[in-house]
Amino acid sequence: MRVVVTGSSGLIGRELLSRLREEGHETVPLVRRPPRTGEVHWDPSAPEIDASALEGCDGVVNLAGVGIGDHRWSPSRKVAILRSRVDSTAFLCETLAGLTRRPRVLVSASAIGIYGDRGDELLSELSAPGTGFLAEVCKAWEAATWAAEAVGIRVVHLRTAMVLASRGGGLARQLPLFRLGLGGPMGPGSQWLSWISLRDEISAVLHILEEGSLVGPVNACSPAPLTNSQFAKALGRAVHRPAVIRVPGPALRAVLGRELADELVLASQRVMPTRMETSGFTFVDRSIREALAALL
Repeated sequence: MRVVVTGSSGLIGRELLSRLREEGHETVPLVRRPPRTGEVHWDPSAPEIDASALEGCDGVVNLAGVGIGDHRWSPSRKVAILRSRVDSTAFLCETLAGLTRRPRVLVSASAIGIYGDRGDELLSELSAPGTGFLAEVCKAWEAATWAAEAVGIRVVHLRTAMVLASRGGGLARQLPLFRLGLGGPMGPGSQWLSWISLRDEISAVLHILEEGSLVGPVNACSPAPLTNSQFAKALGRAVHRPAVIRVPGPALRAVLGRELADELVLASQRVMPTRMETSGFTFVDRSIREALAALL
């Protein structure tokens, strides 16, 4: 396959390019900096892109967007989080729709944040969206693919959970404290945490590119969600340290800001990968113990 990838410099994008090339596929990274050989420059804010370089591609994976948990959610940061996803996705899809030889499939990133804070409710792709800033961002993000859908491109909205990787993402930020024996549950610890290992996330994207039955929302998460307390205990065990120092909710809100803490750390999301498993996908890391052992 010839696969176009946006957000290729991010945690998932870098690993995806590597796996695609290992398996013999041709990759076309879209980049905002001056392009190197094999790359294509684009600037959604201008907007500008060399559409001819996308002609005849088989699939597109859209991962573009500024980091959600990298900074406090100031009003300007919230605008950047929304616009970097919605505007770039809309521009990309309008470009794809205008091609003479369009791709068969677009895998466009989304997140389980679309479900909001749902307590113990078991969530699938059929569950209604929730409320909150992240839910609104994800709804607008998914709606921005309309131009590609309108011309018959198979569009999959990849609703990704917390991605576990040793270098990058939420796990990498927590590891130093846990290795010092200073880790523990966040807030009450009873909130559900849905996750996926990086290698399963990449395998899921490759599966979706080739599995023609998948269209619309698809949850990319392990079939074994766990509570935040269970996660802290598993991570402590993996690094051979106690994990009993609880971080109170008020402290998290003071450091991260109330909205970010409530929606990204303290929210409860018990999500199942129903459509992935129904389509025949097999997770390598089905338990948190397996995932952490492989990573650490």
